[in-house]
Amino acid sequence: MSLIDYRRDERVAVISLNRPEKANAQNEAMLLALDQAFDRAVEDDEVRVIILRANGKHFSAGHDLTPREPDARGQSMIDDVPRNGLLKMLKWEAKHYLGLSRKWRDLPKPTIAAVQGACVGGGLMLAWPCDLIIAADDARFSDPVVRMGIGGVEYHGHTWEFGARKAKEMLFTAGFIDAAEAHRLGMVNRVVARTELDEHTLALAREVATMHPHALLMAKQAVNQTLDAMGQYNAMQSVFALHSLGHANAWAACNWPVMAGLDEMVDANREKRSGDT
Repeated sequence: MSLIDYRRDERVAVISLNRPEKANAQNEAMLLALDQAFDRAVEDDEVRVIILRANGKHFSAGHDLTPREPDARGQSMIDDVPRNGLLKMLKWEAKHYLGLSRKWRDLPKPTIAAVQGACVGGGLMLAWPCDLIIAADDARFSDPVVRMGIGGVEYHGHTWEFGARKAKEMLFTAGFIDAAEAHRLGMVNRVVARTELDEHTLALAREVATMHPHALLMAKQAVNQTLDAMGQYNAMQSVFALHSLGHANAWAACNWPVMAGLDEMVDANREKRSGDT
Protein backbone atom coordinates (compact mmCIF):
# COMPACT_ATOMS: atom_id res chain seq x y z
CA MET A 1 0.00 0.00 0.00
CA SER A 2 1.33 3.40 -0.97
CA LEU A 3 2.09 5.75 1.92
CA ILE A 4 0.94 8.67 -0.23
CA ASP A 5 -1.97 8.80 -2.67
CA TYR A 6 -1.83 11.22 -5.59
CA ARG A 7 -4.54 12.24 -8.01
CA ARG A 8 -5.38 15.25 -10.15
CA ASP A 9 -8.76 16.93 -10.34
CA GLU A 10 -8.50 19.24 -13.36
CA ARG A 11 -6.09 21.99 -12.19
CA VAL A 12 -5.87 20.72 -8.61
CA ALA A 13 -3.42 18.08 -7.35
CA VAL A 14 -4.79 16.15 -4.37
CA ILE A 15 -2.12 14.54 -2.18
CA SER A 16 -3.32 12.24 0.60
CA LEU A 17 -1.40 10.88 3.57
CA ASN A 18 -2.21 7.18 3.51
CA ARG A 19 -1.11 5.55 6.73
CA PRO A 20 -4.44 5.61 8.59
CA GLU A 21 -3.65 2.53 10.68
CA LYS A 22 -0.85 4.59 12.28
CA ALA A 23 -2.91 7.80 12.41
CA ASN A 24 -0.66 9.00 9.56
CA ALA A 25 2.42 9.11 11.76
CA GLN A 26 5.39 10.05 9.60
CA ASN A 27 8.35 7.80 9.04
CA GLU A 28 11.20 8.55 6.65
CA ALA A 29 9.60 6.67 3.75
CA MET A 30 6.38 8.63 4.11
CA LEU A 31 8.16 11.99 4.23
CA LEU A 32 10.20 11.21 1.13
CA ALA A 33 7.11 9.96 -0.72
CA LEU A 34 5.27 13.14 0.24
CA ASP A 35 8.15 15.24 -1.02
CA GLN A 36 8.08 13.38 -4.33
CA ALA A 37 4.34 13.99 -4.61
CA PHE A 38 4.83 17.72 -4.05
CA ASP A 39 7.57 17.74 -6.70
CA ARG A 40 5.27 15.93 -9.11
CA ALA A 41 2.56 18.54 -8.62
CA VAL A 42 5.01 21.42 -9.02
CA GLU A 43 6.41 19.98 -12.24
CA ASP A 44 2.95 19.46 -13.78
CA ASP A 45 2.13 22.63 -15.70
CA GLU A 46 -1.57 21.75 -15.59
CA VAL A 47 -1.61 21.92 -11.79
CA ARG A 48 -2.22 25.34 -10.26
CA VAL A 49 -3.16 24.44 -6.67
CA ILE A 50 -2.11 21.59 -4.38
CA ILE A 51 -4.27 20.08 -1.64
CA LEU A 52 -2.72 18.12 1.23
CA ARG A 53 -5.22 15.90 3.01
CA ALA A 54 -5.20 12.64 4.96
CA ASN A 55 -7.04 9.35 4.82
CA GLY A 56 -8.56 8.04 8.03
CA LYS A 57 -9.75 9.59 11.26
CA HIS A 58 -6.73 11.80 11.92
CA PHE A 59 -4.62 14.17 9.84
CA SER A 60 -1.36 13.14 11.51
CA ALA A 61 -0.22 11.93 14.91
CA GLY A 62 3.22 13.42 14.22
CA HIS A 63 6.57 11.68 13.98
CA ASP A 64 6.68 7.90 14.09
CA LEU A 65 8.82 7.30 17.18
CA THR A 66 9.56 3.67 16.33
CA PRO A 67 13.37 3.25 16.48
CA ARG A 68 14.86 3.84 13.04
CA GLU A 69 16.43 1.01 11.11
CA PRO A 70 20.25 0.80 10.90
CA ASP A 71 21.87 2.45 7.90
CA ALA A 72 23.88 0.69 5.17
CA ARG A 73 26.78 0.28 7.59
CA GLY A 74 24.51 -1.45 10.09
CA GLN A 75 24.58 1.54 12.46
CA SER A 76 21.62 3.27 14.01
CA MET A 77 21.73 6.87 15.17
CA ILE A 78 22.19 5.68 18.74
CA ASP A 79 25.21 3.55 17.79
CA ASP A 80 26.83 6.60 16.22
CA VAL A 81 26.47 8.87 19.28
CA PRO A 82 29.63 7.80 21.19
CA ARG A 83 31.81 8.65 18.17
CA ASN A 84 30.11 11.68 16.58
CA GLY A 85 27.74 12.89 19.28
CA LEU A 86 24.32 13.84 17.96
CA LEU A 87 25.66 15.03 14.61
CA LYS A 88 23.89 12.30 12.63
CA MET A 89 20.54 13.09 14.26
CA LEU A 90 21.02 16.84 13.75
CA LYS A 91 21.77 16.34 10.04
CA TRP A 92 18.87 13.92 9.61
CA GLU A 93 16.35 16.25 11.26
CA ALA A 94 17.73 19.30 9.45
CA LYS A 95 17.04 17.54 6.15
CA HIS A 96 13.82 15.59 6.80
CA TYR A 97 12.04 17.88 9.24
CA LEU A 98 13.10 21.52 9.10
CA GLY A 99 14.45 21.27 5.55
CA LEU A 100 11.42 19.61 3.97
CA SER A 101 8.95 21.81 5.84
CA ARG A 102 10.76 24.94 4.67
CA LYS A 103 10.84 23.60 1.12
CA TRP A 104 7.10 22.90 1.15
CA ARG A 105 6.39 26.31 2.61
CA ASP A 106 8.09 27.92 -0.41
CA LEU A 107 6.64 25.75 -3.18
CA PRO A 108 5.86 27.94 -6.20
CA LYS A 109 2.17 26.99 -6.19
CA PRO A 110 -0.57 27.62 -3.60
CA THR A 111 -1.11 24.80 -1.12
CA ILE A 112 -4.14 24.06 1.02
CA ALA A 113 -4.17 21.67 3.99
CA ALA A 114 -7.41 19.90 4.89
CA VAL A 115 -7.15 18.83 8.54
CA GLN A 116 -9.40 16.49 10.49
CA GLY A 117 -9.02 14.86 13.87
CA ALA A 118 -5.65 15.10 15.58
CA CYS A 119 -2.82 17.20 14.17
CA VAL A 120 -0.08 16.60 16.70
CA GLY A 121 3.61 17.50 16.88
CA GLY A 122 5.09 16.68 13.49
CA GLY A 123 1.60 16.93 12.00
CA LEU A 124 1.88 20.67 12.49
CA MET A 125 5.00 20.58 10.32
CA LEU A 126 2.85 19.34 7.45
CA ALA A 127 -0.07 21.74 7.92
CA TRP A 128 1.80 24.95 8.81
CA PRO A 129 3.89 25.12 5.62
CA CYS A 130 0.67 25.17 3.58
CA ASP A 131 -0.65 28.55 2.48
CA LEU A 132 -4.21 27.93 3.65
CA ILE A 133 -5.65 25.55 6.26
CA ILE A 134 -9.23 24.31 6.25
CA ALA A 135 -10.14 22.47 9.46
CA ALA A 136 -12.94 20.06 10.13
CA ASP A 137 -14.96 20.89 13.22
CA ASP A 138 -13.38 17.89 14.98
CA ALA A 139 -9.80 19.01 14.29
CA ARG A 140 -7.49 19.68 17.22
CA PHE A 141 -3.89 20.83 17.33
CA SER A 142 -1.14 20.11 19.85
CA ASP A 143 2.62 20.05 20.29
CA PRO A 144 3.41 17.85 23.34
CA VAL A 145 7.18 17.74 22.76
CA VAL A 146 7.96 19.64 25.98
CA ARG A 147 6.90 16.44 27.75
CA MET A 148 9.98 14.85 26.14
CA GLY A 149 12.30 17.56 27.43
CA ILE A 150 12.43 19.42 24.10
CA GLY A 151 11.08 22.92 23.49
CA GLY A 152 8.93 22.06 20.49
CA VAL A 153 9.05 20.47 17.06
CA GLU A 154 11.82 21.20 14.59
CA TYR A 155 9.79 23.70 12.52
CA HIS A 156 8.93 26.48 14.98
CA GLY A 157 5.77 27.97 13.55
CA HIS A 158 4.13 28.34 16.96
CA THR A 159 4.86 32.02 17.60
CA TRP A 160 3.90 33.03 14.07
CA GLU A 161 0.75 30.94 13.96
CA PHE A 162 -0.69 31.69 17.42
CA GLY A 163 1.05 34.74 18.81
CA ALA A 164 3.57 34.64 21.64
CA ARG A 165 1.36 34.05 24.67
CA LYS A 166 -0.84 31.37 23.13
CA ALA A 167 2.26 29.67 21.72
CA LYS A 168 3.75 29.53 25.22
CA GLU A 169 0.51 28.14 26.66
CA MET A 170 0.38 25.44 24.01
CA LEU A 171 3.99 24.42 24.64
CA PHE A 172 3.93 24.76 28.44
CA THR A 173 0.78 22.64 28.87
CA ALA A 174 1.11 20.25 25.89
CA GLY A 175 -2.62 20.84 25.55
CA PHE A 176 -4.90 20.91 22.53
CA ILE A 177 -6.29 23.88 20.64
CA ASP A 178 -9.56 23.05 18.91
CA ALA A 179 -10.58 24.13 15.43
CA ALA A 180 -12.73 27.03 16.61
CA GLU A 181 -9.91 28.48 18.73
CA ALA A 182 -7.39 27.95 15.94
CA HIS A 183 -9.70 29.88 13.62
CA ARG A 184 -10.10 32.71 16.15
CA LEU A 185 -6.32 32.97 16.45
CA GLY A 186 -5.88 33.09 12.68
CA MET A 187 -4.06 29.78 12.28
CA VAL A 188 -6.99 28.26 10.39
CA ASN A 189 -8.76 29.97 7.48
CA ARG A 190 -12.10 28.18 7.73
CA VAL A 191 -13.85 25.58 9.88
CA VAL A 192 -16.36 23.25 8.23
CA ALA A 193 -18.30 20.15 9.15
CA ARG A 194 -16.22 16.98 8.98
CA THR A 195 -18.47 15.56 6.28
CA GLU A 196 -17.89 18.66 4.13
CA LEU A 197 -14.12 18.96 4.54
CA ASP A 198 -13.01 17.45 1.25
CA GLU A 199 -15.78 19.05 -0.80
CA HIS A 200 -15.19 22.50 0.69
CA THR A 201 -11.41 22.30 0.30
CA LEU A 202 -11.68 21.22 -3.33
CA ALA A 203 -14.13 24.02 -4.08
CA LEU A 204 -11.72 26.56 -2.60
CA ALA A 205 -8.82 25.07 -4.56
CA ARG A 206 -10.80 25.30 -7.79
CA GLU A 207 -11.58 28.94 -7.04
CA VAL A 208 -7.90 29.75 -6.46
CA ALA A 209 -6.98 27.81 -9.61
CA THR A 210 -8.90 30.31 -11.75
CA MET A 211 -6.23 32.91 -11.01
CA HIS A 212 -3.18 33.36 -13.22
CA PRO A 213 -0.32 31.12 -11.94
CA HIS A 214 2.26 33.90 -12.17
CA ALA A 215 0.09 36.23 -10.13
CA LEU A 216 -0.43 33.49 -7.54
CA LEU A 217 3.32 32.93 -7.33
CA MET A 218 4.02 36.64 -6.82
CA ALA A 219 1.30 36.94 -4.19
CA LYS A 220 2.66 33.94 -2.30
CA GLN A 221 6.23 35.21 -2.45
CA ALA A 222 5.13 38.65 -1.27
CA VAL A 223 3.67 37.22 1.92
CA ASN A 224 6.43 34.67 2.57
CA GLN A 225 9.20 37.17 1.95
CA THR A 226 7.50 39.63 4.29
CA LEU A 227 7.47 36.97 7.01
CA ASP A 228 11.17 36.34 6.43
CA ALA A 229 11.89 40.09 6.52
CA MET A 230 10.14 40.09 9.91
CA GLY A 231 12.60 37.42 11.07
CA GLN A 232 10.76 34.13 10.57
CA TYR A 233 13.58 32.37 8.71
CA ASN A 234 16.28 33.36 11.22
CA ALA A 235 14.02 32.55 14.15
CA MET A 236 13.32 29.06 12.83
CA GLN A 237 17.02 28.38 12.36
CA SER A 238 17.74 29.53 15.91
CA VAL A 239 14.93 27.49 17.43
CA PHE A 240 16.08 24.40 15.54
CA ALA A 241 19.43 24.79 17.33
CA LEU A 242 17.55 24.92 20.65
CA HIS A 243 15.64 21.81 19.64
CA SER A 244 18.95 20.03 19.05
CA LEU A 245 20.12 21.19 22.47
CA GLY A 246 17.07 19.43 23.92
CA HIS A 247 18.23 16.18 22.35
CA ALA A 248 21.72 16.72 23.77
CA ASN A 249 20.32 17.30 27.25
CA ALA A 250 18.20 14.15 26.97
CA TRP A 251 21.28 12.15 26.03
CA ALA A 252 23.25 13.60 28.94
CA ALA A 253 20.42 12.76 31.33
CA CYS A 254 19.55 9.26 30.21
CA ASN A 255 21.59 8.19 27.17
CA TRP A 256 18.65 8.61 24.83
CA PRO A 257 17.88 11.32 22.28
CA VAL A 258 14.34 11.89 23.53
CA MET A 259 13.06 12.03 27.08
CA ALA A 260 10.01 9.80 26.76
CA GLY A 261 9.77 7.91 30.06
CA LEU A 262 12.61 10.02 31.44
CA ASP A 263 12.36 8.88 35.06
CA GLU A 264 12.42 5.19 34.13
CA MET A 265 15.34 5.74 31.73
CA VAL A 266 17.36 7.65 34.33
CA ASP A 267 16.78 4.95 36.95
CA ALA A 268 17.72 2.16 34.54
CA ASN A 269 20.82 4.03 33.41
CA ARG A 270 21.84 4.69 37.00
CA GLU A 271 21.55 0.98 37.83
CA LYS A 272 23.60 0.07 34.77
CA ARG A 273 26.38 2.49 35.72
CA SER A 274 26.40 1.14 39.28
CA GLY A 275 26.78 -2.39 37.93
CA ASP A 276 29.65 -1.30 35.68
CA THR A 277 31.57 0.07 38.61
